[in-house]
Amino acid sequence: MEEQYQFAHIEAKWQEIWRVAGASQVAEHATKPKFYALAMFPYPSGNLHMGHVRNYSIVDVIARFKRMQGYNVLHPIGWDAFGLPAENAAIKNQRPPGEWTWSNIENMKSQLQSMGISYDWQRELATCHPGYYRFTQWIFLEFYRHGLVYKKKAAVNWCPSCSTVLANEQVVDGACERCETVVTKKDLEQWFFKITDYAEALLADLEKLPGWPEKVKTMQRNWIGRSEGVEADFHITGRSESIRIYTTRVDTMFGVTYVVLAPEHPLVRALARGTAYEDQVLSFIEKMKGLNEITRTSAETEKEGLFIGQYCQNPLSGEQVPIWIANYVLLEYGTGAVMGVPAHDERDFEFARKYALPFPTVILAPDKPLTAKDQELEAAYSARGLMVNSGEFDGLDSEEAWDRMADALEQRSLGMRKVNFRLRDWLISRQRYWGAPIPMIYCATCGTVPVPEDQLPVLLPDDIVFKAGENPLTTSASFVQTVCPVCGAAARRETDTMDTFMCSSWYYLRYTDPRNQDLPFAKDQVDYWMNVDQYVGGVEHAILHLLYSRFITKALRDFGYLQIDEPFENLLTQGMVCMDGSKMSKSKGNVVSPEEIISRFGADTARLFILFAAPPEKDLEWSDQGVEGCFRFLNRTWRLVHQTREAILHAGETPGQLDDAAREMRRQTHVAIQRVSNDVGVRFNFNTAISAIMELINAVYHYKEVPDASPAILRETVEAILILLAPFAPHITEELWEQLGHAGGIHNLTWPALDEDALKQDEVTIVLQINGKIRDRLQTPADMGVEALEAQVRALPKIQELTQGKTIVKVITVPGKLVNIVVK
Repeated sequence: MEEQYQFAHIEAKWQEIWRVAGASQVAEHATKPKFYALAMFPYPSGNLHMGHVRNYSIVDVIARFKRMQGYNVLHPIGWDAFGLPAENAAIKNQRPPGEWTWSNIENMKSQLQSMGISYDWQRELATCHPGYYRFTQWIFLEFYRHGLVYKKKAAVNWCPSCSTVLANEQVVDGACERCETVVTKKDLEQWFFKITDYAEALLADLEKLPGWPEKVKTMQRNWIGRSEGVEADFHITGRSESIRIYTTRVDTMFGVTYVVLAPEHPLVRALARGTAYEDQVLSFIEKMKGLNEITRTSAETEKEGLFIGQYCQNPLSGEQVPIWIANYVLLEYGTGAVMGVPAHDERDFEFARKYALPFPTVILAPDKPLTAKDQELEAAYSARGLMVNSGEFDGLDSEEAWDRMADALEQRSLGMRKVNFRLRDWLISRQRYWGAPIPMIYCATCGTVPVPEDQLPVLLPDDIVFKAGENPLTTSASFVQTVCPVCGAAARRETDTMDTFMCSSWYYLRYTDPRNQDLPFAKDQVDYWMNVDQYVGGVEHAILHLLYSRFITKALRDFGYLQIDEPFENLLTQGMVCMDGSKMSKSKGNVVSPEEIISRFGADTARLFILFAAPPEKDLEWSDQGVEGCFRFLNRTWRLVHQTREAILHAGETPGQLDDAAREMRRQTHVAIQRVSNDVGVRFNFNTAISAIMELINAVYHYKEVPDASPAILRETVEAILILLAPFAPHITEELWEQLGHAGGIHNLTWPALDEDALKQDEVTIVLQINGKIRDRLQTPADMGVEALEAQVRALPKIQELTQGKTIVKVITVPGKLVNIVVK
């Protein structure tokens, strides 16, 4: 047996053995319970980073642990391979995006394999492969057939640098999430998915996800943004039209002193046309086109508005109020019109004070009389209170008035109760090349026609030209020019591609049946494997990817293709890997290469450190010393097996009667089994699980030096250590298991069973406290009763000395752990 831990040789040896054996390949099983473990698949940027190592190591521990518990584990990997970086690299390096992408996949696959991750490589997929995006297009057509896809002209978020449309979710603080260029607005014909049809279900079904972090569910609730309110009609004075506003505060309607339209509202130009205000209004509208909605609605942005020279009538009070346009009202939200109630809304208060508009009080704080001074407000009052200056509703509690006012509007046919959502339909059109082409055709005779299913996939062409600011697909005549599948006349293809989030919103379903040539997945296989039992990825995907995936799943369920309501049963959002307090990034120059760590210390050390340094949901601070410490620990494990091997190989049966040292060693072994099983299987506290294994190794190092140390107990303990460590450090444990004379592989073993009897102790150490401060310790029988324990503690000379002349108020006893005497 080698005395030195030669990690490079060991890891290469076992990776090849696992590859040849297809060690992690899996199929449906009639009797085994299934477990689907999944990490969010990577974008093939070229190289793994430590964030990848952390994500994939976490899921691999879970997958290996569940296999040893007897589960039939699906643990696949693939590549989220479409996207703008490949296209930008093509422009920069004059290299086709596909060539760049597949080269990166090859390199990153090799890096993943060097980590010893137990993937079922037969299920590998890439979203840029025609065999995959054929079914992305198929899903688009299914949604189209079911009325969940439409095209319309809309003011969309436009990134001038990337020359493409962005979904609302891809705009961060007014800038493109990829290149951080300030986003503008542009009017374009775009394809949308009707995710709003599922807003209520997406919100309600969050209650079905107790295994998700509350933070993520809160982020989705806020993004969906359900509100209960009232739509009311303010009739425009001297005209036939009315302005329909939406409000959640109908109880404040008697306090309306103006109405605001979004500058883009179709009524604005009509109301200003031919008036003295027209030029100013048109100028304001143009100014707003240069601002994105994040900037316009930000609390930090100064509120700007313009009176447009028209008035409308309050449907409850009958008062005439002026019509304004303002930067903070958006056409896409609600009805594109809001009522201004300065006394009871902080934003309206700031606006009214700036433009010298009145702000009458209509709700008083409880027990506060209305005086002249109250009209000179210093801030808006938005809480519950007593109705005043509100006609027939005076004197009511504002919550009661809300319902009565809503009733009045409905009875007079001037409004109705309405549930609104902040969520907007999913804009999927992108003016880029490297994405799944949208399978639609435009015919002069037949109109917009879907590509027939038997003509899928619509393949990306090679004869394209990349020009700044131009959609590359429009440069390919062979792609654009086609024939109408209905009438056979000359036609043209849609030249937009799909948002890459479309590709990643269903990949977990394809893993269940990745080589199916006829369907995206067979029903029996997707029904067997779905849903994903444990999903792991970054919290940055809380809204985009996770919300879209939930939507796609629910729609496919409604189409009859799935039986599940939710795609991911449990979700773990791992923290970032940081150095010097900042997230690792190339721009900051604080990146540590996984390849460098693996070449210096081995994959098992890299895995062990990344799992030991912090709980998975917390940010992890990189430490070279921590890596070296984990390497020393693995060397210590190696030496332990080397030093005990002969005794273990010749050990007989465990004796019926154990001496105190052997009994304590066995107890500590099963304490570790209990802790690791709970920390890995329940709490995902991998750091404390590894700590328990380290403590057990310390204990066995002491025990092996005890005279007459039992070889059978050494064997039980050392083998338990290797099995407990196997999910974290798969290569070294596989090697040491073989060197202890075992065949069949350590990862094929059953997880060690806990012996409850072994946990029992004859004696325990009791901590003695006075007023919470530790004063002494006492060895007592483990089964000593509370009364006897307290009596023994009170009788101790040291305790009597410390409590002399004082009154014992009470005695707090935690059996088996401590006694705290409270005195005064």
